[in-house]
Amino acid sequence: MWAGIRGNPAAGFGTGPGPGAHGAPGGAPFAGIPAELEAAVERLLATEPEHPRPTAVYTPRNEDKGRLTLWALVRARWSIAVWSLVFLTIETIGFQTGPYLTQIGIDNGIGTAAHPNHHLSVIVITGVAYLATVILTVLVERKRVRNTGRLAAYVMNDLRVKVFAHIQRLSLDYFTEEKAGVIMTRMTADIEVLQQLLQDGLAQFCIQGLTMVVVTTILFTYNVRLALITCALVLPALISTSLWFRSASARTYLQVRDTLAGVIGDIAESLSGVRIVAAYNRQRNNVIHHRNVVGHYRAANRTSAKVTAAYTASSDLIGLSGQLALLLIGGDMVLHHHLTIGVLTAFILYLGSFFQPIQQLVQLYNTYQQGQAAVTKLRTLLETVPTVSESEDAYELPAIEGKIDFDDVSFGYDPAVPVLKHVNLHIAAGEIIAFVGATGAGKSTIAKLVTRFYDPTEGTVSIDGHPLRAVTLHSLRRQLGVVPQEAFLFSGSIRDNIAFARPEATDEEVAEAIRAVGLEELIERLPHGMHTEVHERGQSLASGERQLIALARAFIAGPRVLVLDEATSNLDLKSETKVEAALDRLLEGRTAILIAHRLTTAMRANRIVVVDHGEIVEIGSHDELLANSGRYAEMFATWSSQQGDDRESEFATS
Repeated sequence: MWAGIRGNPAAGFGTGPGPGAHGAPGGAPFAGIPAELEAAVERLLATEPEHPRPTAVYTPRNEDKGRLTLWALVRARWSIAVWSLVFLTIETIGFQTGPYLTQIGIDNGIGTAAHPNHHLSVIVITGVAYLATVILTVLVERKRVRNTGRLAAYVMNDLRVKVFAHIQRLSLDYFTEEKAGVIMTRMTADIEVLQQLLQDGLAQFCIQGLTMVVVTTILFTYNVRLALITCALVLPALISTSLWFRSASARTYLQVRDTLAGVIGDIAESLSGVRIVAAYNRQRNNVIHHRNVVGHYRAANRTSAKVTAAYTASSDLIGLSGQLALLLIGGDMVLHHHLTIGVLTAFILYLGSFFQPIQQLVQLYNTYQQGQAAVTKLRTLLETVPTVSESEDAYELPAIEGKIDFDDVSFGYDPAVPVLKHVNLHIAAGEIIAFVGATGAGKSTIAKLVTRFYDPTEGTVSIDGHPLRAVTLHSLRRQLGVVPQEAFLFSGSIRDNIAFARPEATDEEVAEAIRAVGLEELIERLPHGMHTEVHERGQSLASGERQLIALARAFIAGPRVLVLDEATSNLDLKSETKVEAALDRLLEGRTAILIAHRLTTAMRANRIVVVDHGEIVEIGSHDELLANSGRYAEMFATWSSQQGDDRESEFATS
């Protein structure tokens, strides 16, 4: 094994087509832990607890048929929710004992000028009881906050896994039609809003609602007549304004969530295309466009703020009017000895406690509406049905030889616009077949049907006689390998990317894949060999190096059928030569489908299929198709003349 293959997996230097950093031999910028921070990182890792292996099991079918609601989320952790409810009940009652103890202290410990009743012991006892109640209530509140935090953490963990698993389950057409930023909003902002609601919002909502019930009961216990008068003056106006606020805020918060998704989507798109933006001097135009997008979000928030402000002012006016009416009516009852000063004081304090929850509920209802809007968006996502789904009676695809059949297959991304029309094709096991044709002819679509990224609109695609719709997706794709036009590398080491399809692969097996595709030169050049970290999407590596890593990934997966979608079209001549040499080793003994942009790739195939406007117009070997003087012969003549011009241009330049 070459020297560079043994490296420190925790290290993170990378090399590639640029100058080195921190003493690394020329290549990628530094991508690991700075030397001055390594000791601190080691100390931090020493305190990190052991994390058990995750127990989540992915299935291509959505086993959870329940509708996503706030109640369904909480019900999944019902024991924690019940304890939270017990704690907040005690907390609410504890906070409402103050006015009652105040009334006892005034009536039994002080009295009035006409009827003095001075008992210092009563005042001391009620004061101590008040202090003890406050301490107990605060302790219970602390326990309740910790419990609701646990509830929110568990529920959000379950929801994040549920949403992420469903996104993995969706078909490719969903990601083609939906913006990446909108999907990110569902996974981040919407779930964070729900976390805020569950951790504090719902608990406070229950506390304030329970406070209103407790206070109303106490008011009627003190004086039924005064309580009825207060409710008659306050409740009709309060209920009408609350109903208006409920409908108005629901509309505005849905608009806020929609416009926020637009903001995040625009940011994600701009970041993804930052190189193109810089190349074409589109920075100013992008800022103007983003200002307009953010303007829609600002307008939605302003509308929401206006609705909230109107309701807050109205409820304040109702509350103050109720307190004024209570003071006038209750004061008259005290003068006529129908009510004691202590009871009136407690009544006014409780009435304040009655209106304070209303103010709190305004803000909490805002949080609730945000949470409901987020639930609506997430529910829509979770109810999205994959267009490529696994049937309930799907069976495991046995080990295949690689024979592929297209039987009268038609397909269109839009059913009204067919891309493939009545395709009939037989590919023998172990055969290398290339598809050529103009851009948009349907070459890549044929490959996507073999991998079952899409299902045909009509007809059947089968492997070794097994219709693809009848087998499980996992057993199918386990025996397929795909190398796209632009190799995608994930965050992690080169070893992790090569072993992506087989994470359990040993270093020796990864090293064998590296040798098979000719990656030794790159690995030996890297300071930490196969354990060198790659930058985001492998941007620190040359395109040819990324493609070789993708081929090594396919090699270690050991597929029986290999699909290469224009795997050499973006490479320079030197890189193409290396990749094609790797292809010779990779394709040996396998059924291979080559989507060929360059005819040099197509010429390596046993047969060449010419696709034009969704139909197969010619099939044969390179020599046979040239002899037919048909479409392929025309393409080859054009390509040959272009190759000659390129060689002459290169010679003149040199």
